[in-house]
Amino acid sequence: MQGLIGKKIGMTSIFNEAGKNVACTVIELGPNVVTQVKTEESDGYSALQLAYGEKKEKNTSNQLQGHFAKAGTTPKRKVAEIRDFGIEKALGESVTVEEVFEEGDVVNVVGTSKGKGFQGVVKRHNFRGVNDATHGQHNRQRSPGSIGAASYPARVFKGMRMAGRTGGDRVKVTNLEILKIFPEKNAVLVKGAVPGHKGGFVIIEKY
Repeated sequence: MQGLIGKKIGMTSIFNEAGKNVACTVIELGPNVVTQVKTEESDGYSALQLAYGEKKEKNTSNQLQGHFAKAGTTPKRKVAEIRDFGIEKALGESVTVEEVFEEGDVVNVVGTSKGKGFQGVVKRHNFRGVNDATHGQHNRQRSPGSIGAASYPARVFKGMRMAGRTGGDRVKVTNLEILKIFPEKNAVLVKGAVPGHKGGFVIIEKY
């Protein structure tokens, strides 16, 4: 598997060859720095640890400062490990977008979804609430209704769909197509939407 760490810039749209307007996401990809090389002999599996995004030294722990110094690079904000990378890279070398991806590649994008805070069941689980506002109903349009618990089982079952904190989860969107690559800007256009807010970190994987 090959991949890179990037940053979601925002969304735009382009016209394809058929003249259809296609929504796509702009992602800045790298260049990533190799901060650790794992091998079958030393670690039991093959992988590259990549780092991306500048970070202030004062906000970096001494252990991480030493880790990045060993690779000959400045502290980075995001670190991820890609197994079985398939491209030979040495410690401290950079990996660019044109080395890994080509236009037309089908990829998976991993990101952290937008945090919505504490939300009710209508927004969180797509409940429709009570249909009618008449027949004695009062302020029930967005209510969860009965949760089914009585003297038996005398508890709420785990996994019951109720109000709670929404978003901020790790999300993977699969089978997205890379429409265009801009090597001079280290950017790609990915068809469709990817999880996260503008400026959020994402990992693009290619099998």
